[in-house]
Amino acid sequence: MGSQQQIAFFLRELEDGDAWRRAAAAKGLGRIGRDEHAWVLVGSAHDPAAEVREAVAGGVGRLDVAEAGHTVLPGLMDDEDPWVRRRASRSAILLGLDGPAVVDAFSRLLRDPDHHLRINALDGLRALGVPGDARALVALLGDPDGAVWGRARSLVYEFRKDPAVRTELVRTAEQGAPDARVQALELLPKHWTERILDSLVTGLRDESPQVRRTVARRLADEEDMRSQDALVEALETEQDADAAELALRLLAGRGDERVTGPAIRWLGDATAGSSAASALGAVGTRAAAHALRTAVTDGALPGRTRANAAKAIGQAGRWDAAWLLLPLLDDPDGGVRAGAVEGLDALVTEGLRLWERHSVARALVAHLAADPNTVWQTHNALIGLAEALPGLRRIVDRTPSADVRAAALSLLDTHNATDEDTEHDLARFVRALDDPDETVRHHAAEGLAHWVVTTGVRPQDEQRLRARLTDLAADASQAETRAVVDEALRALDGCGRFSA
Repeated sequence: MGSQQQIAFFLRELEDGDAWRRAAAAKGLGRIGRDEHAWVLVGSAHDPAAEVREAVAGGVGRLDVAEAGHTVLPGLMDDEDPWVRRRASRSAILLGLDGPAVVDAFSRLLRDPDHHLRINALDGLRALGVPGDARALVALLGDPDGAVWGRARSLVYEFRKDPAVRTELVRTAEQGAPDARVQALELLPKHWTERILDSLVTGLRDESPQVRRTVARRLADEEDMRSQDALVEALETEQDADAAELALRLLAGRGDERVTGPAIRWLGDATAGSSAASALGAVGTRAAAHALRTAVTDGALPGRTRANAAKAIGQAGRWDAAWLLLPLLDDPDGGVRAGAVEGLDALVTEGLRLWERHSVARALVAHLAADPNTVWQTHNALIGLAEALPGLRRIVDRTPSADVRAAALSLLDTHNATDEDTEHDLARFVRALDDPDETVRHHAAEGLAHWVVTTGVRPQDEQRLRARLTDLAADASQAETRAVVDEALRALDGCGRFSA
């Protein structure tokens, strides 16, 4: 049967067939019909059978006659049957229909109970470049379907400067349903915080923990006492661990003594405990210090909490901090060991007492060699600790670990060494230029450059050393290593005097 005969058959079926045959005829016309048949389909748009109206909507879209689409599709987008509305809305997008009637139809679909239709509405409005009904659009920020609220968020962001959208966004941020309120708060620019401050303060007492967390994040950069007072007050009664953790983290850097009680209460919580420890360290009250001393030795507490407590003790720098932290370097929990290293790093940076320096140096050198998980953290804690140099030299000579050897090499400091030590250090750097590990070779070249600049002495057999450095630059896989080698060669060029 040729196409003409097929079309004639479909036209007869559309007039005389039963519902399923009329639907099949409408689909057929949509596939092989001509422009004029789009208008035939328009005549069947009010067919009593939903399956026929659905086929009409799809057929009009496929025949690509925009005028016919404008005539019938906006009405079908309001059809009582969701499948008809789906097909009509997709055809309207396919045809690129525009105009007030189409925008209104898509806007009404924003409230449709069928999530597929809400998606179609958002896709259609985006294609038209308009936000549609601002209230319905912003309300979709709280839609339970991720494909819906994700599209809605994108469209709201695109039209956030539209007066109607902006007004609705503010209203939702202040008093919307929880999920929509969270999204609205995240979309509002930071400079709007002052305008909605009253609602943010009351939002810290909202029934939804998610709203409380979002409001707290919104207030994080506000330095006025009203915001801080509201955060502290909310923390006093907070029952949600995630919300408490956020509030403690935000307040940790503000040193507000009122945080002490809530922080102690949350120390034992797996979620909020680590932030509670940090907050206690920032507060620095006697009660906070006592709680931290207890926490670091309490094996029942989560490791993260004890680790942060150790770090906080070091940062607070109280008289007994070093003696509390040193035993923790042997703790079975790796996180606690790392926290102790960070705490000791803070103490070294601030300046250890004379009677603490040797004990801390010995312990950190031993830890550098013993704990492969904290090598570079321990390295950082050892910077500037001259009492560690003898132990570091022994590590360079004896350790089988390339990572530890590299870290120890980078800490050798000729400013705090005897002439004999500096000569031995030079030999260590030169030997390490042939190490199998590139990180070790990198730090050897770096140490060599530092040695030459610091001592002002040209090494013996300089030409052979230059050749080794040149080979190292050629073989290095990292640009940083090649740069360090260049630095060493420049140091040799700029050296001021010759050794014997």
